Amino acid sequence: MTDATVDPGVVRAARADALQKGLKRRYAREARFRAYGLLAIAVALGFLVLLLGRIIDQGHTAFYSNQITVPVYMDPARIDRDYPQGTNFQLMVAEQQLTRMGVSGDALASQANAYRTLLSSELKFRAAQLVREDPSVIGTTVQITAPVSDDADLYLKDKIKRSEPAELRRISDQQMDWLDALKRDGTITVGFNSLLFTQGDSTEPELAGVLGAVVGSALMLLVTALIAIPLGVGAAVYLEEFAPKGRITDLIEVNINNLAAVPSIVYGLLGLALFINLAHLPRSSPLVGGLVLALMALPTIIIATRSSLKAVPPSIREAALAMGASKTQTVFHHVLPLAMPGVMTGTIISMAHALGETAPLLLIGMVSFVPGIPGAITEPAGALPSLVYIWENASELAFHERTAAAILVLLAFMIVMNAAAILLRRRFERRW
Repeated sequence: MTDATVDPGVVRAARADALQKGLKRRYAREARFRAYGLLAIAVALGFLVLLLGRIIDQGHTAFYSNQITVPVYMDPARIDRDYPQGTNFQLMVAEQQLTRMGVSGDALASQANAYRTLLSSELKFRAAQLVREDPSVIGTTVQITAPVSDDADLYLKDKIKRSEPAELRRISDQQMDWLDALKRDGTITVGFNSLLFTQGDSTEPELAGVLGAVVGSALMLLVTALIAIPLGVGAAVYLEEFAPKGRITDLIEVNINNLAAVPSIVYGLLGLALFINLAHLPRSSPLVGGLVLALMALPTIIIATRSSLKAVPPSIREAALAMGASKTQTVFHHVLPLAMPGVMTGTIISMAHALGETAPLLLIGMVSFVPGIPGAITEPAGALPSLVYIWENASELAFHERTAAAILVLLAFMIVMNAAAILLRRRFERRW
């Protein structure tokens, strides 16, 4: 009995069918992979939008504030010409305002303190400054504009509601009625919160600003840049272009890569032991903060600079040497300038990373309350990350909105620095 002859057409059809099924499976896998990638991007963007949305929602109200403008009679019987700041201007204004509303007698005495708590202490400072600058205002009526207190500001921003139980809020129904009346007659107005950008830290939320922390961060980054950039670039140039290859060089390279992965709090411990306990440098100063951040930024700068030097084609070095240039001239006149875009990018990114570090600053004392604006790198100062930490742990609710505002300022700084890195790279980048 003979075997049936296999039709070649059937074989080709079966093979083609199997091939089509294989292609469909491959295309299906590729489509699923693309879908997974798009899903991952969507999830990441969703979390980013959620994070930024939460911060903006909580912090945007800190960029405007409610201010009260009141006529103040500078009562000669209550104002000390020689020491005007000792006068309780807030209580005096509260009594005058209640008197205009028809309150008198025992009711005036009992309600004056409650009314006074709606006024910020800034009113006292501004009134005392008027008296110091021009004592002739005593005995006259002047208009003074000052922020309202933090609780009053939160109520006017609808962050404290009447519907909340009275025992859970720090402002009474009567105080809310006063604020509503002042809002209706135009005594209280809303404006840009300039104090947020012109003042340092304060124990009173309505007067707290980020200027001291911004200046402290700027001085700290200046110290970091002056130390880390020359040392980092110099070390990278030597290791990549001049150092003989051997075990010692390999050991140094391994340690540099390991140092880049060391947790930042370890650098804080090193700075505490080395710069404060051993060298006795001033605690909580931009000098110490800059030194610690310089140690932390050095490995990143070295690695980025070496990568940029490696990206320069060998033909550049060979051409320079062929024209009679020395090794040093070749590196500093040709190789390093061509690698500079990558060097600047890595440096700026490392500076931006240092700007957002908090753990090392906590260990060297930059978490303490510093109300003024630092004028030198050796004076006590705060920093934006530590200011966020301090405000978030404060008990007053008004500090929490300022925490989000400080985060937005910090993010703006980091976005500007990263954008500068991208622009510099695109501006000077060369394609080989």
